Amino acid sequence: MTHPLAPLAGALVARSVRYVLIGVSAANLYGPTGQAIFATEDFDLFLPLDPANLARAWEACEEAGLELWLGDEPLDRPRDLWLAEQMTARQMLTRVSGRDELKVDLTLVMKGFQFEQVWSRRRSFLIEGIEVPVAPLLHIVQSKHATGRDKDKLFLATGPATPDLTGSKCSPNTIHWVYDSWAVANGTVKAAVKTGGDSWFFLTVDYAGGYALESDAIAVVEASGGKVLGKVRHPLSNNDFSSFLLQAQASQAKVIGLANAGADMINSIKQAVEFGVVKGGQNIVALLMWANDVVALGLPAAQGIVLTEAWYWDMNDSSRAWTRRWQAERPSKLPMSNHAGIYSAVMHYLKAVETLKSDADGRAVAAKMKEIPTEDRLFGKGAIRADGRKIHNMYVFEVKTPAESKYFGDVYKLRTTIPAAEAFRPLKDGGCPLVSG
Repeated sequence: MTHPLAPLAGALVARSVRYVLIGVSAANLYGPTGQAIFATEDFDLFLPLDPANLARAWEACEEAGLELWLGDEPLDRPRDLWLAEQMTARQMLTRVSGRDELKVDLTLVMKGFQFEQVWSRRRSFLIEGIEVPVAPLLHIVQSKHATGRDKDKLFLATGPATPDLTGSKCSPNTIHWVYDSWAVANGTVKAAVKTGGDSWFFLTVDYAGGYALESDAIAVVEASGGKVLGKVRHPLSNNDFSSFLLQAQASQAKVIGLANAGADMINSIKQAVEFGVVKGGQNIVALLMWANDVVALGLPAAQGIVLTEAWYWDMNDSSRAWTRRWQAERPSKLPMSNHAGIYSAVMHYLKAVETLKSDADGRAVAAKMKEIPTEDRLFGKGAIRADGRKIHNMYVFEVKTPAESKYFGDVYKLRTTIPAAEAFRPLKDGGCPLVSG
């Protein structure tokens, strides 16, 4: 099946249009093993304030068979440089529509960022063999966060790893569910150091999410009495990890910490197995890994890896029952913590709205969500702190051996439970302006 954006992406490349993909559709590309975390048919393309570039973008849209709109009216003709200059001066948005309910916005504004700032940090993803420039995930999250704050909308974050959302960039409109890089590093690294992993080498993906994982993990290693012997950064969507793994082996560190995710994490583990890293006496720790990553990797390669998750589908009767309902529309797939987090966050949101008898004021809904204790069939009892951090237990798992696994998705054995009060960064340490004292 052709990706809905592919024809337009090809036309944009052919006409040398400068743009970056932003918004939810862009965030989905960073999802583990390429799975979309959020359902969307809309695409947002951020363009510079360059009339000639905008005019070329219009031509690319027409070439791809798409219709151009200004609000509810067709975009005026002629769609020439003069019109592009007028729209650029006013920072006006062009809406694009096409077959299969495709909707694209050509926007000249990304809240909180200038185009060149995003362009200089862009990442490239391949869609149907076409290179698509994508905004850094942290930029996407921070822009959504700022937009929600300014428009008094509620922002429920279940996918981002950055703890900044409940730290220096906290907002009364934002609530962060599921996990963050501090929580997963705290659980996984402490567990590894306790079992003798006191020297580390980090293999880190070269973007903000990787830096956050690495930074939080290093802090825990050093606080636990361990040492960091080295680190190396690799490009996003990398295929060849040989040179990076050779550096890790040469360091003679007891633990190789993978501060990456998705396909990068899977490929680095596969190649580490091929290089005989574990057989050589070094252990691999994945700082951001999910059950479906383990399935994609296979137990022979993943066995023994230690990781931290907020939720696991096979944890108890309630999680298994919910998973069966979820799988009715998605056979042969496993839900991730993010999926469970979306369910949990929305259920609590609905409780708050029902109490308020209104959903009109996002800030009021967020305040009510913090006031009401959280409780649902997936995460149990919990709370939302003043900084917007939803707290609950976290779990340190070890990937099972092939002999230990009895059925599809039976991939984890529980090593330890981290109580909610200890699972996330202490409130006093986050630097959130909403927190007094």
